[in-house]
Parts: sequence; structure tokens; C-alpha cells
Amino acid sequence: METGRRRVTEKVGLKMMDLYRLGPTVLPLRVDDLELWDSAYLAKALANLGYAGFRHLLGGPRDNPAVVLLAALSRRDVEVRVVEALPWLVVEYYDLDWEWLMREAKVRDAQNRLGFVVTLGRRVAAKRGGDTAQSKLREVEESLEQARLAREDSLCQGSLSEAERRWLRRVRPADARHWNLLTDLDAEHLPYAA
Repeated sequence: METGRRRVTEKVGLKMMDLYRLGPTVLPLRVDDLELWDSAYLAKALANLGYAGFRHLLGGPRDNPAVVLLAALSRRDVEVRVVEALPWLVVEYYDLDWEWLMREAKVRDAQNRLGFVVTLGRRVAAKRGGDTAQSKLREVEESLEQARLAREDSLCQGSLSEAERRWLRRVRPADARHWNLLTDLDAEHLPYAA
């Protein structure tokens, strides 16, 4: 395993993480079953990573935060309360494998979604005074800026009606407009951003 000839299994990875007191960012980056991750599974994964809004769902193994974020951003529809947790995830785990995540997001045309979540996370980190997180998220944001897509998308709300889409085009915050996303999510209105 140390030389890379044998893959670290999920079970061994969890044991190593506990033994060496490592964070979940060292867990395997697996993308083989992302299409199975629904809002309930995402909420449980966020709870296991420490998101207080879902603490009632605690239990079970933890996933790499980069995988959780990619799974959420890759979904057509995700519950709003799960989407609201994503900026927390990037602030809390700003040391995740961004190179892998940006590459995987681009493969799925989700770089605008990722860019917007990173922007919100950077704003939350600034409010909290988290200079290290803010600096790292600004760096990621600048990288994603180069890959920004011109096409309009929603933030994991693919089933929006045309009336909702028209309304969001008028009222969306400047950051959402910049990333070509139809959402009214703003860093000022996140439950943990106060």
C-alpha cells in the first residue's frame, strides 16, 4: 500500500484515519456510485462530516468531503437544505484535494456550481475571520474562473418551473449571476454564516 501497488480499501482507510488522527480528506476519492447519492444520503454524509444541521442523522462511515461535494454538485435535484450546507463543507475542509475535485467537476460540467459554492464559502470564511480558508478558497475560485461556462444552470434544482426560472433571473444575487446559476442562495442567508 505504501508504494502504491495495492489500493487502500475503504475499511483500511478508515482504520488508518482513526489510528493516525487524520481528517476525512485522506479517505479514498471514489466516484463509482455517485449516481446513487440522493438528498438523504448526502444529508447523512454531511452529518458524519460534522455539519450541525443534520446532527440527528449521525452514524455510519464517513466519506471524503471532496466526494460528498462532487456527488451533490453532480445531481440534477438536491434538497435546498443540503445545498445550503455545501459552502460550510468547503470552509470546514478547505484542505481537500481541489485538483481532483476541479477535474471531476469539469468532466460533469459542474464547474460553475463548484465556483459558486466556493465563492459563498469564501464569503463565510471572511465573516468568520478564517484567513487560511479564505486564502485557499480565493485561489480555487480564481482557478475555476478560467473554466467558467457561459450556459445557464441551476444550483442542483433542475426541476425548476419556467416561472421560477424567470423569477430567479431577476432576483438572484450578483455571485449567482456571475456563475450563471439560477439560485437565490446568498452567503448572508446561510444558517451557520452569522
